[in-house]
Amino acid sequence: MGRIYLILLMILINLNADSSVYEKKCIPCHKKLPVSIDKFFFNYLLKYSSEKQVKNTLYRFLKNPKKKKALASEELINQYGLMPKIIIDDIELNKAIDIYWEKYKVFGKIK
Repeated sequence: MGRIYLILLMILINLNADSSVYEKKCIPCHKKLPVSIDKFFFNYLLKYSSEKQVKNTLYRFLKNPKKKKALASEELINQYGLMPKIIIDDIELNKAIDIYWEKYKVFGKIK
């Protein structure tokens, strides 16, 4: 019986850690911007359309942000600057991107 509680506790801790990667690493910086984080998602979705392309492009941009690859407006970049290179490991970054995708995806939600 103790093993079941231990396994459940580990699962809950893991789920909480996954969501906190996105909450701790992405949300704080985006709260400072006048454009909400979901607007960036829809820009990526409009340009790249598929889950795989959005996630791959977002991953590459976050690892090495370049002005010519940014989907933010010129005005936003001039006022707030280009985002800095993200400093988290690949596993955490992929978890954050997965959470971001699940939170804002429209596929399966439109009726």
